[in-house]
Amino acid sequence: MGAPELFMVKAALVLVCICGGVISSASPSSRQKLEVQKHLNRLNKPPTKTIQSPDGDIIDCVHISHQPAFDHPFLKDHKIQTMPEALKFADNKMSEEETTINSISQLWHMNGKCPQETIPIRRTKKEDVLRATSVKRYGKKKHRSLLKPRSADPDLINESGHQHAIAYVEGDRYYGAKATINVWEPKIQQPNEFSLSQIWVLGGSFGEDLNSIEAGWQVSPDLYGDNNTRLFTYWTSDAYQATGCYNLLCSGFIQVNSEIAMGASISPVSAYRNSQYDISILIWKDPKEGHWWMQFGNGYVLGYWPSFLFSYLAESASMIEWGGEVVNSEPDGQHTSTQMGSGHFPEEGFGKSSYFRNIQVVDSSNNLKAPKELGTFTEQSNCYDVQTGSNGDWGHYFYYGGPGRNPNCS
Repeated sequence: MGAPELFMVKAALVLVCICGGVISSASPSSRQKLEVQKHLNRLNKPPTKTIQSPDGDIIDCVHISHQPAFDHPFLKDHKIQTMPEALKFADNKMSEEETTINSISQLWHMNGKCPQETIPIRRTKKEDVLRATSVKRYGKKKHRSLLKPRSADPDLINESGHQHAIAYVEGDRYYGAKATINVWEPKIQQPNEFSLSQIWVLGGSFGEDLNSIEAGWQVSPDLYGDNNTRLFTYWTSDAYQATGCYNLLCSGFIQVNSEIAMGASISPVSAYRNSQYDISILIWKDPKEGHWWMQFGNGYVLGYWPSFLFSYLAESASMIEWGGEVVNSEPDGQHTSTQMGSGHFPEEGFGKSSYFRNIQVVDSSNNLKAPKELGTFTEQSNCYDVQTGSNGDWGHYFYYGGPGRNPNCS
């Protein structure tokens, strides 16, 4: 696919020059090629070992001390932290090892693993950067991709083109969140749209000072060049303006795990009326050092976001959200048919609709416990919806998602 086909713009394909890092939709100029190559050199650190994944990804095993995080000026002399204090559990039943419905791994594991003292990093290719609107914006979310559920402004919703089906808690101080998330491979209508399911840990106002830590799974053709379901993380300290990025595409997150690659494909995924697969994600604040840690599954502590990256989240979070988000670019003036979750509405239930289960928050005593007063929010329930419940096995849970465009959602 050539560069001109890669740039989907709402109204038309626009020809722009390489001024201020904007990528031209004409054939790449030598200046642009140089800029892209410089960016690739910054991102792709020299590996000690390389693994070819069956899906076409290249996984580089990079020495832990050479990862992108250490390009950050504040991390030049940073000593990598050891595992923080373990979480306590308010409910003993929740502390038992959760057995996932079926086990999940990453596709690249089929062809090898990274040695100790290295971390696996998905190699960024030239065509990945060329799909972005600019070198500077590569690996970043668009501005205003998040809204506050209770004060949703319809104009902001339409302007941002992002739609959600979420459960949330607010009104307290939160020191982390956990959930087990059902994994699917939703269909995406346009390459510039995505579908994700994630946890948001939020601090600050929803203006230009929003702090956010996010983790879950996503399908994003623009970011990855395919329709695979991938594990991802994101962070920002200024409402997606200049700071933060997906995965390890900028300096910030410090990875300590040699087995899981952020941005790599998850396999297998759930199928309608068939086997169900889910992943467990936990984000929590180390009470001693103040860094925000992330765990994937039961044994994989991936790494941490240093507390200095944030203003509000340096103390605690003021809101937690769990759920799905899609981009609705309104192709042909109609609602997108990009699916959220399984692409089926919540009322269809297990095996058909997508779910979050065992939803918990971390309190100031480092206790993992059930949330109080779980709210729900969706912009257009005829397109994507959410329904909560609770029981002994799944604790607090919800089904969510939908097909997007349908007779009741146009």
